[in-house]
Amino acid sequence: MNPKVLFVIGSPRSGTTMLERMLSSHTMIQGGPEPHLLTPLAHLGVWDKVNHAPYDHILAAEAQQLFVSQLPGGEQDYWDACRAYCDVLYGRFMEGKGEKTFCLDKTPAYGLILPFMMKVFPDAKYVVLTRNPLALFSSFANSFFEGDYEAAEKHNPILDRYVPALAAFLRQKEVPFIHVRYEDLVKDPETWFKNICDYLGVPFEQEAIDYGKRKGAEDRPKGLGDPIGVAKHSRPTTGSVKKWAQELADDPAKLKRMKAAITRLAPEDLETLGYPVQGIWKPLEQVSGKSIKGSPAKLTKYRLQRLMIMRLRERARKGGPFRAILNRTRLVCDVLLREE
Repeated sequence: MNPKVLFVIGSPRSGTTMLERMLSSHTMIQGGPEPHLLTPLAHLGVWDKVNHAPYDHILAAEAQQLFVSQLPGGEQDYWDACRAYCDVLYGRFMEGKGEKTFCLDKTPAYGLILPFMMKVFPDAKYVVLTRNPLALFSSFANSFFEGDYEAAEKHNPILDRYVPALAAFLRQKEVPFIHVRYEDLVKDPETWFKNICDYLGVPFEQEAIDYGKRKGAEDRPKGLGDPIGVAKHSRPTTGSVKKWAQELADDPAKLKRMKAAITRLAPEDLETLGYPVQGIWKPLEQVSGKSIKGSPAKLTKYRLQRLMIMRLRERARKGGPFRAILNRTRLVCDVLLREE
């Protein structure tokens, strides 16, 4: 029997570990460390591929796609095979878990492969957690790079990668989901946890919100996830909601970098995530007493390029001759530019 699968989707430092701890405290939900099952599976060649691998990944991808095209059900047979792989592992993970009926997988990297996941798990439950991008990046830089914004952005430009990806998922209509803002969750955890439970079809358990006080909380297996904040608290707290504002108010260089980062993001993506440009700077304005200008309205070279990419990407996703030409061009370029 295939297990019920629940995915908590969100970028790094958006509060996904805290939400996973809450959900895992529910008597019907089994959580645990980030398994990262789907990220490598997504890049075997049919949906996408990696740039470097210890085998000829370009020819392997081409061969796999040809093989898949000859299956009775085509790509659907491939998605079914990927699903079978995950069902076995998730199913074995759930063995001996008693009354728990949901297998929870919280892996932030999944936020970048959501179109693939929709193919493999169209019937899964998706909880999407978003956070003010300024707070998110501040937490990322301070947690792993000792507050060095430049080093953090160079290592992983998480805003440029996750904001468009999550916004695209929130706009799609193919699979159902529930969207929760981090700020709303920590301010009113009872209401939002109840909303999540209603979406999952499980009874609301008030005590699960105090995840740090549940029996066995200290015996959880160690794994990837928040190594800092979540262990300091036993339930959601608003302590980090506006922490970033004072930091930017005190450091003009960081503020300048964040202004540039927000300018690079599409206003419609920010609004979809729940953080419209006109309101994203308000906590900083309250701290500094100065008005912060949002993204410029003029069409810069970057914004024109972004608009063109968005339009062409949307056209490519619809398939047809244009997608076929792009795939063939990509294969030729991959072969010509491949490093021996």
